[in-house]
Amino acid sequence: MAYEAKTRPTDADVGQFVETVRSPTRRRDAYTLLDLHAQITGLEPVMWGPSIIGYGSHHYRYATGHEGDMPAAAFSPRTAATTFYLYGQDDDDHLLAELGPHRRGVGCLYVTNLERVDMDVLERLIRRSYEALTP
Repeated sequence: MAYEAKTRPTDADVGQFVETVRSPTRRRDAYTLLDLHAQITGLEPVMWGPSIIGYGSHHYRYATGHEGDMPAAAFSPRTAATTFYLYGQDDDDHLLAELGPHRRGVGCLYVTNLERVDMDVLERLIRRSYEALTP
């Protein structure tokens, strides 16, 4: 049986999803990020799976032959932090040093409160990632 990605675009309403975010900080940040991502991408947000807000899409293929689609820019207001899905963070150490409080994972950036980070730096990180996936 072939692998089928669980994270795919859905018809779910982005605004309704944001209203279900329990943390007032994460919910406030999500509205800020909706505007920021729309400004960067020029696209409308789409729910990918039950909790990822994405913009555009990018087709990928691994050396193993596994392939699929993912949003070209995306974030998710999770319980512990807002997760940003970014491509190419390895080249962004100089920007990450200026960002403010955050944690990193493979392809992910975690921020607990947008009021504590440099929004210009965050915008540059999102833009660099998006442009790398949508040449």
